[in-house]
Amino acid sequence: MLTTSTVLADLGPAAQLRAGHLPRRLSQLLAGLALYGVSMAMMIRSGLGLDPWDVFHYGVSGHLPLSFGTVVTLVGAVVLLAWIPLRQAPGLGTIANVLVIGVTSDVTLSVLPRPSELWLRAVLLVLGIVLNGLASAMYIGAQLGPGPRDGLMTGISRRSGLSIRLVRTVQEVVVVGVGFALGGTVGLGTILYALSIGPLVQRFLPLLVVCLDPPGRLPDPAGTNQTAPAKA
Repeated sequence: MLTTSTVLADLGPAAQLRAGHLPRRLSQLLAGLALYGVSMAMMIRSGLGLDPWDVFHYGVSGHLPLSFGTVVTLVGAVVLLAWIPLRQAPGLGTIANVLVIGVTSDVTLSVLPRPSELWLRAVLLVLGIVLNGLASAMYIGAQLGPGPRDGLMTGISRRSGLSIRLVRTVQEVVVVGVGFALGGTVGLGTILYALSIGPLVQRFLPLLVVCLDPPGRLPDPAGTNQTAPAKA
């Protein structure tokens, strides 16, 4: 059941920063993005399949003298350029997404070995997917702007009139196909991620959405939550 706490505000970049609770939202954003990078590295180390965009990232990294995390960052920056003709405005969370996830995934990959036992790899995969869902809900719930790839999806949908479901499906089929052709890892984990990530985010998001102050609310140190008087 959808409650008030699960409704995400539709705000521009400047309004996102003025919507209150900024220290909490920034902390949650950065923690979520860092956890997202860790979860990506866990799925890679499982060797049992990656999520669609990481199939692409991993495939590209195999053909360039760049780390996986660097490829994630560069692809995010390129995707942001595609926002320009779509008239999308990146928020603080969008920029942080580009900068933080790639770094944390590289750091995690440098210290996390690949288990030799299949059952340990399966545990690593499942835990990585669950943490990815939690991390997604954390950074989305901070309400500081979508990630580059999510914004590309919503921008194309808005400008073309096509459904988000169709745009997302086509987008992920394309990146999986290209990534697989380049040598990206497709496997059981790819299917499991596709089936479970939506329900996981839906489960975690109501617990992590930060309710924003309504427009026109005055600073209220006493906690009386008064709103600005209407102008005549």
